[in-house]
Amino acid sequence: MNDELRERVEREAEKHALLNAVKHESDANVGAVMGPLMGENPDFREHADAVPGVVGGVVGRVNDLEYEDKRARLEELAPEELAEIEAEDEEDEHDLPDLSSADDYDEVRMRCAPNPNGPWHIGHARMPAVIGTYEERYDGWFCVRFDDTDPETKRPDLEAYDQIIRDIEYLGFEPDATFKASDRVETYYDHARQLIEMDGAYTCSCSGEEFSELKNAGEPCPHRGKDRETTLEEFDAMIAGEYESGEMVLRVKTDIEHKNPALRDWVAFRMIDTPHPREEASEYRCWPMLDFQSGVDDHLLEITHIIRGIDLQDSAKRQRFVYDYFDWEYPEVVHWGHVQLDEYDVKMSTSRIQELIQGGELAGWDDPRAPTVMSLRRRGIRGEAITEAMIGLGTSTSDVDLAMSSIYANNRDLIDEETDRRFLVRDGTELSLAGDAPTEANPPLHPNHEDRGVREIPAGDSVLLEPDDLPAREERIWLKGLGCFRYTRDALQYTGDDIDVVRDGEVDVIHWVPAAESVPVRLRTMDGDVEGRAEPGVADLESDDMVQFERVGFARIDSVAPRATDDTSGRSPRDRHEDGETVAYYAHP
Repeated sequence: MNDELRERVEREAEKHALLNAVKHESDANVGAVMGPLMGENPDFREHADAVPGVVGGVVGRVNDLEYEDKRARLEELAPEELAEIEAEDEEDEHDLPDLSSADDYDEVRMRCAPNPNGPWHIGHARMPAVIGTYEERYDGWFCVRFDDTDPETKRPDLEAYDQIIRDIEYLGFEPDATFKASDRVETYYDHARQLIEMDGAYTCSCSGEEFSELKNAGEPCPHRGKDRETTLEEFDAMIAGEYESGEMVLRVKTDIEHKNPALRDWVAFRMIDTPHPREEASEYRCWPMLDFQSGVDDHLLEITHIIRGIDLQDSAKRQRFVYDYFDWEYPEVVHWGHVQLDEYDVKMSTSRIQELIQGGELAGWDDPRAPTVMSLRRRGIRGEAITEAMIGLGTSTSDVDLAMSSIYANNRDLIDEETDRRFLVRDGTELSLAGDAPTEANPPLHPNHEDRGVREIPAGDSVLLEPDDLPAREERIWLKGLGCFRYTRDALQYTGDDIDVVRDGEVDVIHWVPAAESVPVRLRTMDGDVEGRAEPGVADLESDDMVQFERVGFARIDSVAPRATDDTSGRSPRDRHEDGETVAYYAHP
């Protein structure tokens, strides 16, 4: 990051930090600043590793100001934004807009309705984050309803049901109830029969091409005038599995001349020959389409508010025809745009991720290169950090950009104070030590918490440095925790200079590890695996411990290599490494 860009980042970060601090009359929050900062300045994203550090310094300086000084500075930098803040009613403000007509209901009831055709990508986290937040705000109710009535095109993954519930809990929410649509097929049959009795549906054996031509011409299907008895008989034959896939469907009677052809006599049930993967539902061959199934369930579950993508606007219009037949009141609807994600090379698509896993290009759903909730969890990113970022996107009908840096900033706020520091050197170069250098370094476990103690790092006869940190001839460097050294005679010669050379900006502080007693670490990142050596104490960490590798970033310890005396007989292959490596998953800078 050059000086000009750094000045821009600092200027924009100061404005957003002041906006955040004045708006909430509290200290600014790095996570809350990162979202709008990166959203308004997309050219910052290629420097996502460096921007949070700059922002953190600016936020710290802003937080040192008194409230009136913050307000005065904001009035100088962004008077229009300050005026907007002061015009708002702070008491009624939320990150999410109020739900329409929420006060008209005894209880706000919402549903999260995933298709369990695979574990969740990151975009899926938006729905439970928003619904769960609304449920807490209104002291309402929300359920998870698995819309799993397509055993062919979006075939359910049996493991995804439980994994999705685990993801929702990881994000910080616990559903009040859970349903599977594939358990409720008889309920949909009952309502279809009632609709037929109302003359609101008919069986149709037209081919897709034939019906499409009629529909587009605004002409009725020749089967539309069937009597109810015939339709009921043929529908029962569908249920009995007497038709093959594509041979017969049940259509809802709408307006065959409706201005939107997509709403004309839409399909409510179709035949599918592929058995459902759930044994309990494997005998069914007549399956409801999502618009019918979801519409019926929303009424029976007394859903008051639905949140769905803007691309599903026609679903609400189709379902209203069924609601009109049954004289039901349709729920309030919020439509929102799609989430677009930066940083990842892999498309945020369940089917695409699945293809890459099956093709061996990804190791699994929790591969750090996969844009999935499981991957973020394995990297040590807390669900709360994701939820906060999703809430910050609001419910706009426009597509929205989610900067991963905002999730990282939220997570950093959550874990920084409790995460100990360690040294890790990647692709290290060995240099000998010379002179009367200390034999052991004792840097603090955490710079802000002296009470936690220090690390004991033996220096030995030589150390490993990262290639970018190698000094030029006769250049001095400060090995953190050990002291000042000059590179001369193919060795690092201890100089005995005190810390003032660092404070005066004459010498760079470098992290290092002992060449002899360091331990091998494999760091799994979004760009692939990185091999390195860590200070000896890393071998004493445990799986799920978080660590900040100084000047590298935060990481979650995934598995620890057993020492030579460890009994490995009880370890699974996932936790045992023949090469003796400790495996860590990189979280973020």
